[in-house]
Amino acid sequence: MATRLGDPTARLLGRLTLNPLAHLDLTGTIVFALTQRIGWAKPVPVDVRYLRHPRRDMMWIAFAGPVSNVILAFVFGMVLRLAAPIPAQSVSTALLLYMVEGSVLVNLGLAAFNLIPIFPLDGSRILTGLLSPAWAERYSRFEVAGPYLLLGIIVLGMATGFNLFGYVISPVV
Repeated sequence: MATRLGDPTARLLGRLTLNPLAHLDLTGTIVFALTQRIGWAKPVPVDVRYLRHPRRDMMWIAFAGPVSNVILAFVFGMVLRLAAPIPAQSVSTALLLYMVEGSVLVNLGLAAFNLIPIFPLDGSRILTGLLSPAWAERYSRFEVAGPYLLLGIIVLGMATGFNLFGYVISPVV
C-alpha cells in the first residue's frame, strides 16, 4: 500500500518479499520462543515524506495489514469449506486441514489484535487518521508509552490469567 501511495522505502530495502527471513526480528523471535505466546516481526518501514497526504495515507497503509489478514482468513476458510465434506484419507490430510483451520483463526485474531488502537498497532494509525488534526496530535503523544502499555497488558494477562485482549479478540474471531 505504501508503494502504491508513493513511498518506495520498503521496496528499496527488500521488504516486499514473501521470504520470512527478510521480516525476522531477532528480539521478537526470541520472545516468541520463550513465551510461546507473543512475538513480532520487523515493522515495515514507511517514510511519510514520500506521501502526498501523510495522515490519510498512513491510515490506509495501516489498514492494509488487517485487511490482508481478513483476505487470508477468507481464502483459507474457502479451502476448509471445500475440503470439509471430503473425509480425511490419512493423518497427513487431517493435519493439513487442521493447519488450514488454524490459519483462519490466527489471521482473524491478528486482524482483530492489530486493529486495537494502542501504539504501535495498526489501529493507532487508523485512529490517528480519523481524528481531527488537533486530537490526532494529542493522541500521538501516547506513542512513546504505547509499546509499554501493550507489553504490560500482555504480561499482566500471562501472570494473572486475565487476558484482556482475549475479551476483545475472541468475539471477533
